[in-house]
Amino acid sequence: MKKDTIVIGLGNLIMTDEGIGCTIVGHFSAHSDDWPGIEFIDGGTGGMNLLHMLAGRKKVVIIDCAKMSEEPGTMKRFAPDQVKSIKQLSHYSLHEVDILKVIQMAEQLGSSPEEVIIYGIEPEKIEFGRGLTETLSARLSGYIKQVTKDIC
Repeated sequence: MKKDTIVIGLGNLIMTDEGIGCTIVGHFSAHSDDWPGIEFIDGGTGGMNLLHMLAGRKKVVIIDCAKMSEEPGTMKRFAPDQVKSIKQLSHYSLHEVDILKVIQMAEQLGSSPEEVIIYGIEPEKIEFGRGLTETLSARLSGYIKQVTKDIC
């Protein structure tokens, strides 16, 4: 049985700050016993399987790296209608998808959650490498506190 609330971290852990969403969800997953009514998913690089993860939920919180022309490390909270995607897709893989398009598809199918919250975090660096930059690592506890406010 699906839980009413799901927190999905998106990103790629081998592309430095691109992995911030997965890193934050990893923290919550390690403490999942503290959150029995919430499911935490490392959504990785997404894909169409995200559509099924959204279906039947009341609340979805999505965390991802986002280029917003802000200072690196800045975290912003959005509703889906407040975000404009400029993601360029190659269309070579079903694992490549724009999360905003997935949310729109869920709405069209009548399976969209009641509430969708998107957190975008401005990266300092996106390049091949494991681990976050010091800028994002230093703010990790603040990001976790902010997301916690939305899942309590």
